[in-house]
Amino acid sequence: MGASASVPERSVHQFTVKDSSGKDLNLSIYQGKVLLIVNVASKCGFTETNYTQLTELYRKFKDQDFEILAFPCNQFLYQEPGTSQDAHEFACTRFKAEYPVFQKVRVNGQNAAPLYKFLKASKPTFLGSRIKWNFTKFLVGKDGLVIDRYGTMVTPLSIEVFVLYVSKVPL
Repeated sequence: MGASASVPERSVHQFTVKDSSGKDLNLSIYQGKVLLIVNVASKCGFTETNYTQLTELYRKFKDQDFEILAFPCNQFLYQEPGTSQDAHEFACTRFKAEYPVFQKVRVNGQNAAPLYKFLKASKPTFLGSRIKWNFTKFLVGKDGLVIDRYGTMVTPLSIEVFVLYVSKVPL
């Protein structure tokens, strides 16, 4: 059984997503790595802090089996208005992101990306599973299971200790 009856997958590694140019990428390539999966936006009031700290967090842990997977999303006040390629270029140019920025996705509603349906079902909040805003973060263990979920106001560097701890846990 998966995260819920409507989500049969049992691990992030069972999903295929599209990169920013539209090519399929199987997330099984991240087996054995700690992941921080984030819905991002370029025109949000939280963009500067989150992208800056995501880049810093990635640089600190990239050599310790850690990856950040950024998924642009335009569902919150249309704050990611361009193409997926535009979002990728924005993150890589302005914030020197070295981690993958994928194709734009929907994170809520009937047309939410299957990966996001899984993430939300795995770690709902006391207010339900719906993602409330940009820069919601999901910490995923090396086995592909969701460990925790952090809202927009939780900055990437404030969860550094959890990333460090999870990266030290053997499979």
